[in-house]
Amino acid sequence: MNTNEILLSVEAQTTSYLNELANLSMEQICRKPSADEWSLGQMLVHLMNSARFMHLRNVEVCKVASNPGVCVGGVKNDRGERAFREGSFPTVRIQVPPSPQYTPTQPERKEEIQAGMQDVIVRMRAVAPTLDEIPLENTVEHPGFGYLNGEEWFQLVEMHYRHHRHQLGRLHAFLSV
Repeated sequence: MNTNEILLSVEAQTTSYLNELANLSMEQICRKPSADEWSLGQMLVHLMNSARFMHLRNVEVCKVASNPGVCVGGVKNDRGERAFREGSFPTVRIQVPPSPQYTPTQPERKEEIQAGMQDVIVRMRAVAPTLDEIPLENTVEHPGFGYLNGEEWFQLVEMHYRHHRHQLGRLHAFLSV
């Protein structure tokens, strides 16, 4: 996907995710299928916070080789190579044990989710024109994929949003019971 296609996909996915909220109460948005699974609200908080505070932040970090965390010439690991070759995360369900560092908080209001998701789009639109100026050899380490450059961190937002569509399907089934 090129930059414009990535932006359009994230915008379409954001619209779709936000449409999910329209007919749900906050109780439904925060209802968890089990103690160790996330609610729809937590999933959306995870998506917007990962995009804003990890993916897009690392695009900015990659701009300057002397920034802390930048590794000039870093490479992806085998999982990262596969994910970017296929253009998507593995279709396997990824579960991390609940923890204060990783488990997203429950949203307090729908507007919180709407504003955060829209903020991701605003930030992506702002950074997109600068991607060509970021040296490809400037990389920042991803915990599962190895070292990614600015363009790959940008693309990761779209891949991550699309990956969580599987979880959305499970949450739909749970909420319609």
